[in-house]
Amino acid sequence: MSALEKALQHSNKKKIDECEIVSVKKNTTTIRITDSEIAEIKQNFDESFGIRLIHEKKIASIQTTKKEKIEDSIDSAFSSIPNLKPREFWKGLPSSVSSRNLDGTFDEKLDKISGSKMMDIAQSMINSASYNKITTITGSLNIVSEFFEIKNSNGLSFNDRATYISGIINAESEEGIIPVSGIGHSSGRTLRSFSAQQIGSDAREMCINSINPKKIDSGSYSIIFEPYSVGELLAFVVASNFNFKTFSEKKSCFSNKFEDEIALDEFNLTDDPHIPEGIGTKSVDDEGISTSKNRLIENGIFKSTFSNIFDSFKENKKSTGNALRTGSPMGRSAEPITISAPHNLKIDSGKSSPEDMIRDTKHGILVGRLWYTYAVNPIKGDFSCTARSGIRIIENGELKNPGKSVRIIHNLPIMLKNISEIGNNQKNVIQWASLPSIAPSIKVEKIKVSSI
Repeated sequence: MSALEKALQHSNKKKIDECEIVSVKKNTTTIRITDSEIAEIKQNFDESFGIRLIHEKKIASIQTTKKEKIEDSIDSAFSSIPNLKPREFWKGLPSSVSSRNLDGTFDEKLDKISGSKMMDIAQSMINSASYNKITTITGSLNIVSEFFEIKNSNGLSFNDRATYISGIINAESEEGIIPVSGIGHSSGRTLRSFSAQQIGSDAREMCINSINPKKIDSGSYSIIFEPYSVGELLAFVVASNFNFKTFSEKKSCFSNKFEDEIALDEFNLTDDPHIPEGIGTKSVDDEGISTSKNRLIENGIFKSTFSNIFDSFKENKKSTGNALRTGSPMGRSAEPITISAPHNLKIDSGKSSPEDMIRDTKHGILVGRLWYTYAVNPIKGDFSCTARSGIRIIENGELKNPGKSVRIIHNLPIMLKNISEIGNNQKNVIQWASLPSIAPSIKVEKIKVSSI
């Protein structure tokens, strides 16, 4: 009898109304790059269990890494039930699940990759970033292989194997008047999708093109956000506004805009859990609900939100299959309580090439990377961010000088309405401890920036 089956049997003996248990076996290998060389390779195997109990509509939870202590953990969690408030809206855990096979979510080569092969990949990242004007190279390579399993007392049973790979290089130069940097990044689910050389060359190019930056005067500009910076905006500014809990509590800047036009006609924002190589791609969410594509913005119209079971039940709705137990650096965890989050937040590809977008810009800025991105007034949609890397000044359709750092304080509803072009250069993007996304470049008009 498996540990999960023992847990359900034990909860049944105690006559607990509902019990859900998840198990995550996770093998994570990380290579850390410092001072232009491999500084450390670290491997960690972790097995953990998350338990959620529902009794008399009261919800208790506990997490443990000790398989032999699961019954004790259930007893401990159950002992807290009398002190909890009943959730009268609760309707019950799912009883069955319909899954589908998705290509490109598990790779035997990644699952069985050797330390020496990982070292070769990391060294290739370093070599392709190296250049005589690059002072130092830092970064990391992460590979995760996991086995996820969920069972509950209503009869639901599901398991899934998954692999993930992500690499990032930060190249720095002290060649010019001030230190500058450039970033390169790639992520996916299979080794065949991953290009170590591209990561290094992207970081090198951004860094070299940033040497001897010119001051950018405060004012209004057309800004072309490249994919990595778009991913930053999606993760830290956009996503929360389409969370059903935030929306229903009137804390989204679009809470009063459902079915209204909130962006240009060509703008489509989708949560796509089935896209090949997506970091968040999965056929079943972390509560056992089948996933499906969810159009949040369709042809500029606000169409949908995302939610898990708990938040949906609270408003007498059904889950959209967006329950996540987010793990680090990628994949799942055994958190007993899920959050509502998108799987892969995707902006549909547009028709413009990056070159076309630059050619169409008279007075603008190209932004490769954003830092310190956060909501200032979430209800109104105000946000702040700093462009510090990969900044290029655009004049009369041509890239001119690299630019110094600028601060952007703007408003999301206004920004979405002022998008003028969408690129055809979609890319998988995942910042540290943030949501995965698939983003192209986007060009936005009339953005005020302040010199730093």
